[in-house]
Amino acid sequence: MLKTTLLFFVTALCEIIGCFLPWLWLKRGATAWLLIPAGVSLALFVWLLTLHPAASGRVYAAYGGVYVVTALLWLRIVDGVKLSLYDWSGALVALCGMLIIVAGWGRA
Repeated sequence: MLKTTLLFFVTALCEIIGCFLPWLWLKRGATAWLLIPAGVSLALFVWLLTLHPAASGRVYAAYGGVYVVTALLWLRIVDGVKLSLYDWSGALVALCGMLIIVAGWGRA
């Protein structure tokens, strides 16, 4: 369970970075060269999703919970936005959903 969760967090970081870099280019006037590491990051994101043993729909559903948590942590750490009790509560619910789905992988 821990290995799966950590893999999901790395996967989410790759997806967020792969989307954040083009955002910097389009919204903040950063160099278009950022599109190269963005493409690499998104390719790595896709590859990491294939490392899970469950059916793709289950992987995507479970990954969604970790993505929510990772995106909120990104919002706090990178964007400097203070998270509310609602943010933390939603993150906890999403993470619990992921854990429930992953716990059932071998039983489905």
